[in-house]
Amino acid sequence: MTRYAMITGASSGLGLALAEALARRGRNLILVARQRDLLESIALELTQRFGVEVLLRACDLGEPLRLSGFLLELEEGDRQIDLLVNCAGIRTYGHFLAQEWGDEQDIIEVNILALTRLCHALGNAMAVQGGGQILNVASLAAFAPGPWMTTYAASKAYVLHFSEGLREELKQTGIKVSVLCPGPVRSPLRRIPRLDNGNRCMSPEEVALYTVRALEKNRALIIPGRRNRWLAASPRWLSRWLARKLAGAINRAYCPR
Repeated sequence: MTRYAMITGASSGLGLALAEALARRGRNLILVARQRDLLESIALELTQRFGVEVLLRACDLGEPLRLSGFLLELEEGDRQIDLLVNCAGIRTYGHFLAQEWGDEQDIIEVNILALTRLCHALGNAMAVQGGGQILNVASLAAFAPGPWMTTYAASKAYVLHFSEGLREELKQTGIKVSVLCPGPVRSPLRRIPRLDNGNRCMSPEEVALYTVRALEKNRALIIPGRRNRWLAASPRWLSRWLARKLAGAINRAYCPR
């Protein structure tokens, strides 16, 4: 039976870079994102360049009914998914009370609920298959409170702790669980000029290459970049009030103006 790696949020940025890095290693792919036209062109290009099979599914993971339908299709299908990459994510910047509630709800639906449902559904399928691998994408923001992107940071803290707990639970089933916590990643769709200067941002390709190599070593916590690893550890050395003050000052400086 043909095996596939399924990647959510695969139409741009880090999700696309991870898809290319896996295709380069000969992995067949199932790409999931909202934009069908982008997925079709990406699937064609990856197939032509690397000779792998690339399937696609246009699905808004923030809509529970559409996600349920997608999971039902996977359950009834005969494709074996042995790697799940939960890369889809939503972020907002700014004062929490100034945000539209719908945007904050979307963060919770996609970053938390959809990710957890996919882990549950595909984790059960992997257990039946005798094993597999799950990569959940969190963020450097997961390590401290995140004023001015409070819901996003909290959602990524959930992903970090959920993934580490799941790793311990699923060891006996043969399922390996890793969590990726990148710092700011350069992206033409989410450009933040104040972060794009110098070496503050890694490219999606750099992060993807580091991540794929770490997955091959079954690393539990993946933090690309020495500076980012230092930043992830720094909240342990600070009092809680100072950590949130510093995080708030940094995040506020990056808010769109």
